[in-house]
Amino acid sequence: MAIRNLRYEGDEILSKRAKEIDKIDDRLKELAQDMMDTMHKFDGVGLAAPQVGILKRIIVIDLYEEGSQYILINPVIIKEKGEQLVDEGCLSFPNKFGKVKRPKEVVVEALNIEGKKVRIKAKDLLAQALSHEIDHLNGIVFVKKVEPGTLETVTPEARNEKK
Repeated sequence: MAIRNLRYEGDEILSKRAKEIDKIDDRLKELAQDMMDTMHKFDGVGLAAPQVGILKRIIVIDLYEEGSQYILINPVIIKEKGEQLVDEGCLSFPNKFGKVKRPKEVVVEALNIEGKKVRIKAKDLLAQALSHEIDHLNGIVFVKKVEPGTLETVTPEARNEKK
């Protein structure tokens, strides 16, 4: 598979609403695998198609635990519960981090890569990742949701020191 080029802050595609997917074919499956490979290359937890320049409603998520990889087509949050204030970053906004209010729990309905309807009940990090990536599909980027005064730019060197 291939590593796709990421789109970065200022690219207008990141502020556009992605289109519903009506057909799951080999090209879409290849896109999904490319997105997963691209996300892994950049150590991301999630990636939405607009971040690789494709206005389609598909996201990938990997929490790097057994059974925590997701490829979701046309995902929709149908229920939210609670609230969490989380540290967040984004592959399209390298080195930028801030605190964002996200739901503590979500229920998401989507299609999997085989076209079967799935329902995911998620909390904590998975709920955060789903909310973040579904926002991307709606043209909403995390820096628009950051709590005032919490957005900071951290150099890669400084991030490595924190690890």
